Amino acid sequence: MTMTDVSTGIRVGIVDGIASVEIDNPARRNALTKSMCLELQHVMLRLDADPDVVVITLSGRGITFCAGAALDEITSVLLDPQDDGTFVDHLSAADHAISSAAKPTVAIVDGPCMGGGWQIAAACDFIVASERSIFAITPAKLGIIYPRSGIERLIRLVGPATAKFLLFTGRSLTATQAFDVGLVAHVIPDDDFAEDSDALVSSLRDNSQFSIHTLKHLVDRTTADDPHLADEWVRAWQAAAEGPDMAIGIDAFVGRERPKFAWGPA
Repeated sequence: MTMTDVSTGIRVGIVDGIASVEIDNPARRNALTKSMCLELQHVMLRLDADPDVVVITLSGRGITFCAGAALDEITSVLLDPQDDGTFVDHLSAADHAISSAAKPTVAIVDGPCMGGGWQIAAACDFIVASERSIFAITPAKLGIIYPRSGIERLIRLVGPATAKFLLFTGRSLTATQAFDVGLVAHVIPDDDFAEDSDALVSSLRDNSQFSIHTLKHLVDRTTADDPHLADEWVRAWQAAAEGPDMAIGIDAFVGRERPKFAWGPA
């Protein structure tokens, strides 16, 4: 395992192709500061470019995933003034760094996931949550506006009416309720959470990275309503026919063996 300096509040470890990014500010319920948002941007770019990393996970240290932006730094996190009179939203910049990763990303949520904490979790490809986790999106309780990227993603996931309900009320949802409305992709019983979430992430590492990278790209382009999507599909099918993984996967399936896929990102 390799570890980064945790003085920024972001801890990183890499084991067997799996990079674990951990929000490490437990004294403040893992609330996000400006420096933590900046570090998340740097970490995600570095891990996405690291040839030793196959899958990236995002989790919180201790009993909370993330309480959102640190209240005493909420202005510098969301509306950091610049010399030219504009503002920088560092939370959305961290969101963009996570959502732009080419490699598969999974948010491992165990405990409260609130406000901006949900935004960075939802920036991953999907959220896996323990049953004890709770979720809330709370701008109306603070008199702020939730960042645009978070609201647009929320609308895509749950629809405009449920998005308004969650934003206007700030109501907390259990993990099961969050799953039912589409905020969470998978819920695991508390006693099995560590083992089952580890197994799920390991399966992503061992599956065809050609399939995962290509499908991730196509799903993202579809939800973005890309006008060139048809061309992307043509290129994807050509790459599947010319690449090694399809033949490897089929031969392994017929032979009832575990496939050893060969494709890797450039």
